[in-house]
Amino acid sequence: MDKYIIVITLCDQEEIANNIVDTLLEKKLVAGSQMTKVNSKYWWNNKLEECIEYKLEFRTKESRLNEIEKEIKKIHNYEVAEISSYEIKNASKEFLSWIDENIK
Repeated sequence: MDKYIIVITLCDQEEIANNIVDTLLEKKLVAGSQMTKVNSKYWWNNKLEECIEYKLEFRTKESRLNEIEKEIKKIHNYEVAEISSYEIKNASKEFLSWIDENIK
């Protein structure tokens, strides 16, 4: 059975974040998205980095994950972009139906 998931990625540029969101929605790979500005700290090239990033979350189905990852990588400017997901559990039938109705 195809699982319902939330896919996450982060970007350091709002324009790139909006491009990813618009592309995935237009291609009907995701039913909806949220973008949040976050403070991030992480190791990169043996240095502790800190920056403002845009966290993107997408509601979709697991069967679309490979296509979503491919589209994100085409647009993303990071050398190593986080593209991760987790399963949606205990959601209402109406919410899951909304996802079904809005992805191809």
